[in-house]
Amino acid sequence: MLSRTKLLGFALAVMIVGSAGSAGAVDWCTRRIDHQRHELDRAIARHGYWSRQAEHERRELERLRNQCRYR
Repeated sequence: MLSRTKLLGFALAVMIVGSAGSAGAVDWCTRRIDHQRHELDRAIARHGYWSRQAEHERRELERLRNQCRYR
């Protein structure tokens, strides 16, 4: 039978490994959203605020935000 110390150590290890995966997803989303904002700013600077390129980047940014909301 497992001792109490071993059981607590195992539970702690599972929590650490489980939280590392979700932290990576949040970090990925943050980096991707920042990059997409940069792409939107660049499209606005190059083609204008109401250009189809800027609208495309706005749709991509919204899609990415929705995708990350459910992670």
